[in-house]
Parts: sequence; C-alpha cells; structure tokens
Amino acid sequence: MSGTLNKVMLIGHLGDEVKMHYFDDRNCVGRFPLATNETYTNKQTNERVSNTEWHNIVVRNKAAEICEKYLSKGDKVYIEGRIKTRKWTDDKGTERYSTEIQCTDFTFLTNKNEQPGSVNPSQPNSASTAPSQPVNDVSLTDDNDDLPF
Repeated sequence: MSGTLNKVMLIGHLGDEVKMHYFDDRNCVGRFPLATNETYTNKQTNERVSNTEWHNIVVRNKAAEICEKYLSKGDKVYIEGRIKTRKWTDDKGTERYSTEIQCTDFTFLTNKNEQPGSVNPSQPNSASTAPSQPVNDVSLTDDNDDLPF
C-alpha cells in the first residue's frame, strides 16, 4: 500500500467550554480539551486503575460556532479528525510543540433533555435551542450554511 492515513476517532467528555477565536468577519476557530478514559484491573494487585488522556481539539468556522452553541463542559461527544503537530516559539525564544486534533466530523452524544438543570426546548419561552436528539455525523467539509439538523 503506497498511501498513508492520518485519522483519529475519539469519544470523550469536554474538559472546558469551547474557546472561540475570530480572525475576520468570516473565519473563526474553536478550541476545547477532550478527556478520554481508560480503566482496567491490575492483575497483580487486583486494583482498579483509571487513566485519563487529554486531547486538544480544534474545529473551524461554522462547525466551531455550532460547537460553541451546543457543547458545554462535561458533555460527551464523538470527534473524528486528523492529528496535527504545530511548532511555535514561546516568549523566552524556546521552540515548543503542540499536538492537536483537527476536527473534520463530530456527533453530540449528550442529550440536553436528560441533563439536570437543563431547559426543555419544547417549553414556551425556552432560552435553549439545543437539539433534543444528538446531532449525527456532522460533516465539516461542506460549506453549506444550513445547520446539520
């Protein structure tokens, strides 16, 4: 096989709110940390061990705006994308590296109606416009301005 593949699929929980950065009147980037957990039993001590891995997620433009609107800290989400490592220089002149997941598709897995303290969108005068069902297979490669649901 002569081709290569850079593909990541993650299911995890948001570690913070989506942070938005706007560049001009049409482009923006959303960033948020995503936690994935691994739990296993240590066979020697029979003790349950849990490890958390943190991933830096980057989503762009319309998809970033959708994530900012509907995702909150703690929400469960499926992320699909590719790994990208950026090189940059800090304030002291030291070269640093950041590894990020450039998101190409996502699916919201947390049902907003089941969260405690959430506003039910079917009630009149509701401030929430969150979908009542998870958004499935949002494609971020389409430049269509319509929402995916």
